Amino acid sequence: MFKPNLKSLILCSALIISPLATSASFEDAQLAANEGRFEEALQTYNYMADRGYAPAMYELGKLYEGGFGVRRDYHKAAELYQKAVKKIHADSMFALGVLYQEGKGVKLDKEKAISLFEMAAQKNHPAAQYNLGVMYANGEGVLQDYRTAMSWYQKAAANNFSLAQFNMALMYYDGLGVPKNLEKSYIWNTIAEYNGNMDASHSRKLDERNMMPAEIEAAKEKADAIYAKIQAGLYAPDGRL
Repeated sequence: MFKPNLKSLILCSALIISPLATSASFEDAQLAANEGRFEEALQTYNYMADRGYAPAMYELGKLYEGGFGVRRDYHKAAELYQKAVKKIHADSMFALGVLYQEGKGVKLDKEKAISLFEMAAQKNHPAAQYNLGVMYANGEGVLQDYRTAMSWYQKAAANNFSLAQFNMALMYYDGLGVPKNLEKSYIWNTIAEYNGNMDASHSRKLDERNMMPAEIEAAKEKADAIYAKIQAGLYAPDGRL
């Protein structure tokens, strides 16, 4: 069974910005950043961040973290994310958690990373849910707990997060935190493959070697049904297929 190492987006002159004006300017800044016009994006992000707009703090933090249009500065990025976290901004919770997980711009602190990921995950942030799954599966910053890892993977998988779907398949194949189940391994490999995960494609083919044609057909039908529910936002993980 293929098993990789888990590894863990019109300014007012007054200080008060109207929601409509903020949205328009913010979207313009995002477009500028995506097109490499970083000076333009920085000007808008800085203006909005200074006035307490959390999404701008986050986007500005990403520029500092990546060194886009500015000198890379993890410490500055962490400061910006922290300010946005205080405003309950989920993407910033996740981004700051990653910095703590990797010790970039802040002191390495896996427990702090777990706490931030949990805050974001409770706001239904798929990447945070996935990272929690990885950290519990690896015993990183917490006691190793495959059942809890699977629970977080299930939440991220329901949000159509391909890596979580693939890791679920691996855990079903090896029986980690759940009873060993080749059919469910095939199902989640198939769903992850639908989302473009080539590792899952390879893994699914390995599953097939130990399945009868009728079993493969039945498992694919279940995978298709689950994937349709996920795509429609109707799938709720409850431990049953």
